[in-house]
Amino acid sequence: MSKSVNIAIVGLGFGAEFIPIYKRHPQANMYAICQRNEEKLNAVGDAFGVDVRYSDYDELLKDPNIDAVHINTPIPNHAEQTLKALRAGKHVACTVPMATSVEDCQKIVDLCKETGLKYMMMETVVYAREFLYVKELYEKGELGKVQFLKASHQQDMDGWPDYWPGLPPMHYATHCVGPVTGLLKLEAEYVSCFGSGTIREELAQIHNSPFAIESAHIKFKNSDLSAIVYRSLFDVARQYRESFEVYGSKKSFEWTLIEDEEHVLHTAKKPEPEIPEKVTVPDYAHLLPEEIQDFTTQGVYDLDSNEHLSFTQGAGHGGSHPHLVHEFVSALVEDREPFPNASQSANWTSVGILAHESAMKGGEIIYLPEF
Repeated sequence: MSKSVNIAIVGLGFGAEFIPIYKRHPQANMYAICQRNEEKLNAVGDAFGVDVRYSDYDELLKDPNIDAVHINTPIPNHAEQTLKALRAGKHVACTVPMATSVEDCQKIVDLCKETGLKYMMMETVVYAREFLYVKELYEKGELGKVQFLKASHQQDMDGWPDYWPGLPPMHYATHCVGPVTGLLKLEAEYVSCFGSGTIREELAQIHNSPFAIESAHIKFKNSDLSAIVYRSLFDVARQYRESFEVYGSKKSFEWTLIEDEEHVLHTAKKPEPEIPEKVTVPDYAHLLPEEIQDFTTQGVYDLDSNEHLSFTQGAGHGGSHPHLVHEFVSALVEDREPFPNASQSANWTSVGILAHESAMKGGEIIYLPEF
């Protein structure tokens, strides 16, 4: 790979958020965009000065100048479009989740091994400032021995379009699986999940999925650790929350219960009233090239100045977008595996898919494939 990577962004709803970041990254060339709606395609291309435009994904993949595609299309399209790109000789970054079936996850992993091409699932949480803060505590030894991990993703999806209504809670679980698995680079070995409550009948019928909340225990391979993750999408009264908590022998980090309040750090062996302290999580823009550092605290590049709904409800995704871009581009330039790579992405995605299957079977333990 040369020192400048030609990027094509596919899907320009949420995907438009990344155009300015790639344009300013010192090792990327924001080469092409793709959108089926030609009016929107041209509006975005004109606004951001991207001249190469495609309304047909298959035609885009024939362009020999494109090194990598960044897929931001609806969830049901991810696996098919990823596989097509890899077969066309393109590296792939793809928004979450990797696929909607364990079989498709395996196909992507196998094709990456066969072609030597790079794949990265663009999981925002493992590049959000809170995760980077806990990761720094862990790497400095301040947490001590990690004893347990916990995460949640609760969101009211009423009113979301297309494939969202009635979606099983765990089918899109990477936002809570990613951090508990990614902090220590663990591999989920097996999962047991319980469903709780019920959603409205008209929603439950769509995917034959009745549960309001699904909570899964994850056991990690070659580790004494386990984690619990839980999700809700409909008929649960809860402010949006993507939380990540880690419990160590020396310090533990707990996510705030209310958005925009400070998180809590507990320190062992202090007098009881002094154990918890509220902490302001710092920004980690200093880890990035100077040209894209300000994207950790600003964002939202939609043409009408309205934030994309996933960005609004996602609390800005913790400043993760420029970190994701930098990791993907750097991995290509340095010819190394990105984080998360294809195997890790498949493991994280399959936890959610198999957790829902477990919930439908009353909590049965289900083992993951070894990707």
